[in-house]
Amino acid sequence: MSSAPTRRTVVGTAMAAGAAAGLAGPATAYADGPQTPAAAAHPAGDPWATVLADADMVWQKMPQTWYEGPFLGNALLGSGIYAEPGDGHAVRFNVQHSEVQDHRPEFGSLFGLARLPIGYFTLEPVGAITAVDWRLRLRDAELTGTITTDKGTLSLRALVHNSRSVMAVEVTPSAGEAAFRWVFHPAEAISPRVDFKPVPDGYTGNPPAVVEDHHGVQAAVQPLLAGGQHVTAWRERTRAGRRTLYVTVAHSHPRRTARDRALKDIGSASALPYDALAPTHRAWWHAYYRKSFLSLPDARLQRFYWIQLYKVAAAARADAPVMATSGPWLESTPWPATWWNLNVQLEYWLIHGSNHLELDAVTRALGEFRDNLSNQLDAPYRKDSAGIPRTTDIHLINGGAVANGGFAVGIPGQDPPTPEVGNLTWALHNVWLTYRHTMDESVLREVVYPLLRKAIAYYLHFLTPGSDGKLHLPATFSPEYGVNAPDCNYDLMLLRWGCATLLDSARILGVKDPSAPRWREVLAKLTPYPVDENGFMIGAGVPFAKSHRHYSHMLAVYPLYEVTWEDPAKRELIETSLNHWVGFEGALQGYTFTGAASMSAQMGRGEDALKYLGELMRRFIQPNTMYKESGPVIETPLSAAQSLHDMVCQSWGGVIRVFPALPAAWDELMVHDFRTQGAFLLSAAREGGRTRWVRLRSEAGAPCVVRHSLDGPIEVRDGRGRRLPYETVGAGTIRIALTRGQEAIITARGDRPDLTVRPVEAGEPAPPWGLPAS
Repeated sequence: MSSAPTRRTVVGTAMAAGAAAGLAGPATAYADGPQTPAAAAHPAGDPWATVLADADMVWQKMPQTWYEGPFLGNALLGSGIYAEPGDGHAVRFNVQHSEVQDHRPEFGSLFGLARLPIGYFTLEPVGAITAVDWRLRLRDAELTGTITTDKGTLSLRALVHNSRSVMAVEVTPSAGEAAFRWVFHPAEAISPRVDFKPVPDGYTGNPPAVVEDHHGVQAAVQPLLAGGQHVTAWRERTRAGRRTLYVTVAHSHPRRTARDRALKDIGSASALPYDALAPTHRAWWHAYYRKSFLSLPDARLQRFYWIQLYKVAAAARADAPVMATSGPWLESTPWPATWWNLNVQLEYWLIHGSNHLELDAVTRALGEFRDNLSNQLDAPYRKDSAGIPRTTDIHLINGGAVANGGFAVGIPGQDPPTPEVGNLTWALHNVWLTYRHTMDESVLREVVYPLLRKAIAYYLHFLTPGSDGKLHLPATFSPEYGVNAPDCNYDLMLLRWGCATLLDSARILGVKDPSAPRWREVLAKLTPYPVDENGFMIGAGVPFAKSHRHYSHMLAVYPLYEVTWEDPAKRELIETSLNHWVGFEGALQGYTFTGAASMSAQMGRGEDALKYLGELMRRFIQPNTMYKESGPVIETPLSAAQSLHDMVCQSWGGVIRVFPALPAAWDELMVHDFRTQGAFLLSAAREGGRTRWVRLRSEAGAPCVVRHSLDGPIEVRDGRGRRLPYETVGAGTIRIALTRGQEAIITARGDRPDLTVRPVEAGEPAPPWGLPAS
């Protein structure tokens, strides 16, 4: 077995894959595409500038809450902007940081290892605010606009710099507003869960922050009882009538070095005017978006999609902490940690298809903190096993006893019920997806294989033969149904996927693993998934009998794709299970509908998938595309972007499926450099309700089987127009032998379509996201 990967190894792998995807140019030059008025300020004919300008969120009414306002971030520093509660004449700029947390494991991962709020600035005009006109420019990742008061105007520009982790807010006041002011409000350094749950016994609060002056730089120094500190430093500079506020946050533990770092960062950033600071920030974002492209005729949904690409890059980077449930932002919430029984997995799914492996913190973190994962188990199992509790801090450390607000890894068969066992296995499915989308064997060798081996070893300690000759699991916990069940489908499905993946991995890596016979035995003898007349059950003897937001009992359908619609014998089971699950109203939440949309897409039912996404938008998505369950929860809108991916392209089971589940209204569609399993970059266009052309570029020389969705006779050519041989392996499905770097273009026979990347024309008009005037 290979040694634990270094941080540099895994991050380098993911980022190199993303860079390769982003820098490789298309086979054809970009021609001018249709322009919209919003794109007038952007490069003429640039399709990315066009769709991003169209997707800008606008505010012509003052946002009153986090769920209505603009948000900025770089995966570490984050800010949400909205009216100061209870004061209609000030604007709050929240200041939060994804690394800032307590470090007291004795109080659990929801208090002692929870994220800590930092504070906020208020922009306080001289006069009473009468109007706002703001635009969040996605392409530049900047907020621009004006605040109008009864004394004048304040023109503003704001960004959280991509690489400096500094927020800069430039304000140009009119004469009547020249005396506006900024005020910092430090937050109490206690978990925001305190608003929802009692403080654990024995808990002592951290002391208050102390504000210091360092030659014109202010620093709010927050000492932490567990050692270390976090420091918010800021400075305001005036140049040619423009006042610019510079803010940074630094965190250190156990040493108290954050103050020096924060002061240094503010000194270097504030030496630059806004116009000198912004270009490097904008350049990163411009290059980021160009790594893929999607345009569809539903204007509201297309804008939503591009906002999610903005959101995920504002919240995730490979070298940042794995996203907490609210990303780098933090508001009042009962979820101030990182959740591993669904949230993390859904947060990161869209990075693969959208070709953004540079955001893959899951692969990096599981590799970097792998030694911590054995310590999450009871002592007898630590030698050969590993697991992840339901929640962790940023270093994947659990905070102790359930009684103190944390969660341990479940122990099969234990009564009363304990939290789930399979979270590490499910998280490793995300890492396996990174391997499959890059074909980078170092991801398989250094992260998936060694950790999955330990995750499955934990199951094997409890797997026992029954009188029926099958292998069975004692009672475990299905997230978050509330009842322990023997032969729980959540665990059976993950166990089966894990054993199959280990055998495949050992074959690919050339490893002769002594546990391989046991994995084969599990695949041969594992008890069938418990089902009844309503489809998949929670487990043996425990029917799915109440409304429940999770689809953990159906993981074999999605995202594992082990029970699929392509097997006619399974169709009734899939359909019955899906209908029964979503048929219980009461506890359904947003990701219920993203899961249902993706399952419908697997079934080839684009109309149903669109219907479920419509329900999500109508019931749950907030004006700024955020989502809440008691507090901010970021995974659901991000997973909705993945549901869109599943409608446009699927690549499970060794087959790339082009446009597998499009609703009839999407008669035009353009996708470019969509990353698929096998490390292919897919571009394709739909025109007049039919697929016009498909282009695939191979990055790894992996087997290429594609269900192209073209009608009638086809031909396949390379990037120079030369014919390529192919083999028909099923209805509308062909196999093409592509070497690394080679390209194949599939068209109707004799057709020579224009392969230009361009936005498609929108159908029904729709208002922008945000708070427009009407």
